[in-house]
Amino acid sequence: MTTTFQVSALPSGDLQRIRARGTDDFGNAIVGQADSDADGVPLRCCLREAAAGERFALIAWQPADVGGPYAEVGPVFIHADSCDGYPTDNVYPEGFRHRNQLFRAYDRDGWQVDNRLVEGNDAESAIGDLFDRPEVSYVHSRNALPGCYMFTISRADSAA
Repeated sequence: MTTTFQVSALPSGDLQRIRARGTDDFGNAIVGQADSDADGVPLRCCLREAAAGERFALIAWQPADVGGPYAEVGPVFIHADSCDGYPTDNVYPEGFRHRNQLFRAYDRDGWQVDNRLVEGNDAESAIGDLFDRPEVSYVHSRNALPGCYMFTISRADSAA
């Protein structure tokens, strides 16, 4: 069975507000940096890795829009300046294919119901398996080792 899904990067409106204000939603200053060794920094605004010399910033972000014990705040990399965002939200991000990810599945109330360690090339299969469970409303993709939020995967018919 083929499962259709939608991938959501950080919302562009939120990023515009944060960049314009110069602080994230938790009061941390947005400090842009361009590092010649930064190749590979995973950008959550456009769901690709930064190229060497690109300006990026590290901000605090709360990916859960429902409260509860899983509504944590964590670090995410974004472009320091505006970018085009993630243009193909109905496919798994190619820029993350080589990364192992932790998929955390949540119900509509924001409670975790499953976790899977996934190789990027097996992402669609894992997404399908998780969405075969009717209680799974959305999935957070997270960096497998530090656990940082990467992006949200929703059922295509329920994506906002």
